[in-house]
Amino acid sequence: MPRTADHAQRKAQVINGLIRLATRTGLHAVTMRAVAAEAGVSVRLVQYYFETKAQLLLAALGHLEERSHDRWAARLATGQDPPSPRERVEALLAEALPTDEASRTFHLLWTSCAMLAMTDPELAAQPFVEGPNRLEAQLAELLRQAQNDGVLDAGADPYAEAARLLALSHGLGTCVMVGQRTPQAAMHLLGYHLDRLFTSSEAH
Repeated sequence: MPRTADHAQRKAQVINGLIRLATRTGLHAVTMRAVAAEAGVSVRLVQYYFETKAQLLLAALGHLEERSHDRWAARLATGQDPPSPRERVEALLAEALPTDEASRTFHLLWTSCAMLAMTDPELAAQPFVEGPNRLEAQLAELLRQAQNDGVLDAGADPYAEAARLLALSHGLGTCVMVGQRTPQAAMHLLGYHLDRLFTSSEAH
């Protein structure tokens, strides 16, 4: 087995192998042996870190969630300092759209896992919905803060609005993935809803 100092690197190597393979071939073609071959490691090492494919998929989603959060922070860093409440919300929703390779990979893997979980009890038993729950809670908190700052409709329910905006974002993401809408058109629709949620001083 690898030395303790190598654990994080080896584990990331396996996870990245899964992500590349799933993105290229789809989850239906993913096996522990195929992941091992893609990652350039033994099947035994893959199973050392992840006993099942479901555990490996959950770890991959967690890894992609962390990278997505980093990209959100990077988006905010390019705007005004400090970012306005509207900018923070819009950047979070924009990051959730599949507009580049990294965000497309996250959207594809998450959607594939959700579909597979409908027929795979082992995957369904994994807490893979915790990621979207964290995102929804984060968005609700941003909306609540905006309401306290007086730039969000005082009659809005931040938690209901967070759920609505994420449902819209996820649906638009799938539209972008299948070519029904362009990323620009999807962002326009998100902006349309945000214009009605934020006060005129915050609307773009």
